[in-house]
Amino acid sequence: MRHAGEAGYVLHARPWRETGLLVDLLSESHGRLGVIARGVRGPRKQAQFAALQPLQHVRIDAVQRGELAYLSSVEALDAPPLLTGRASLAAFYINELLLRLAPRQDPHSGLYALYGQVRARLGDAAGLAWALRRFERDLLDALGVGFDLRVDGDGVAIDPAARYRLEAEHGPRRVRGERVGESRGRYATGRALLALGQDTRPEPADLESLRHAMRDVIAQHLGSRGLKSWQLAADLGRLSGRAPAQGDDSVA
Repeated sequence: MRHAGEAGYVLHARPWRETGLLVDLLSESHGRLGVIARGVRGPRKQAQFAALQPLQHVRIDAVQRGELAYLSSVEALDAPPLLTGRASLAAFYINELLLRLAPRQDPHSGLYALYGQVRARLGDAAGLAWALRRFERDLLDALGVGFDLRVDGDGVAIDPAARYRLEAEHGPRRVRGERVGESRGRYATGRALLALGQDTRPEPADLESLRHAMRDVIAQHLGSRGLKSWQLAADLGRLSGRAPAQGDDSVA
């Protein structure tokens, strides 16, 4: 199979043999592709090497041979966003989520457009946490494992004043009694779930509750191995010696 003029976003690139790269690309028509780029780490291929770095929006020509495609040409379609600090970690997080959850050569409707949207939002520091919660919601929906945020898993309308945990197989499950008091920060408020379902940014405390709840349900889909970005965020938090301000943290 030939990929002629295939648009995509670079999720990850690592060295392959002496001068090549193995690139994971989220393509417009074919989902996630593994692409071998031969010779691009040489001194005469600096433009191609630069175009194959994470967050780049590119157009490629390649030939699919089994599980991997072999690159013929690559063209950068724009300049990637210049990110630092929490935004850089957030970019690492969204790329890692796609690498772990989106199978190769299995296109899912809307993933390409979804990535373009969240990539454009990463530069807004004030809106970073909200951009990630929207991305998590839409990613689960695109993969066919999302759920209705208007009702819980039993079909009962979400109570704005209640607390909920998110379960991969059940959806929102109301948490009652002592369990709420013991682990209040781990559960999403009903207000937060309703706001997320309506695509309306919640208040900071409610937004913070969504971070934990969405992380828990994503962890269920990932299985026993968590994300490197979660561990990196935790390590950076310990090194900084301070807790992030409510509602403004990005990943962990």
